[in-house]
Amino acid sequence: MSDTALLVIDAQESFRQRQNWCETDYATYLENQQALIDGARAKGHAVVRVLHVEPEGIFSLASGFVRPLAELQLTPDAEFLKTRHSALVGSGLDVWLTEHGIRRLIVSGIRTEQCCETTTRHASDLGWQVDYVTEATHTMALTDRTGRTWSVEELKARTAAVLDGRFARVCTIAEALADAPRAAAA
Repeated sequence: MSDTALLVIDAQESFRQRQNWCETDYATYLENQQALIDGARAKGHAVVRVLHVEPEGIFSLASGFVRPLAELQLTPDAEFLKTRHSALVGSGLDVWLTEHGIRRLIVSGIRTEQCCETTTRHASDLGWQVDYVTEATHTMALTDRTGRTWSVEELKARTAAVLDGRFARVCTIAEALADAPRAAAA
């Protein structure tokens, strides 16, 4: 196994149960997520699934919705349950990554600007090199406290802008899977 792990964060059925679930770009997300999974496997990278769990509601284990998206074909090298936005808080993922000699993470999944972004920032702060693959993330529009609704495209652009060169290298699937050396985030 290489020193790289692909994180597939919160690609789970719980999100489809939300009122704000959005099919916009969902088919493209699935295609891109699967391409990234398949490419990571072909490169010998670890593939890790992370699922979000809450005590009640559609993210509770009792709901039956805390399960992988049916369309994705993935047999993970490891699977972790998280209760926080960062997949690295209290899940044991950080220990597993360290024990397996992982130095570089490729981040993908649902939601672009929440758990994927938070995990990216946290991983960078802990010293991992991080590639953030925006095209293999999915999100839904978000209305802020002022009443402004941020579109999927705006959220993805904002996330890429704040992460790139600071916490991660924002890149395409092909770039994340390339063997070319990368500069570390500043």
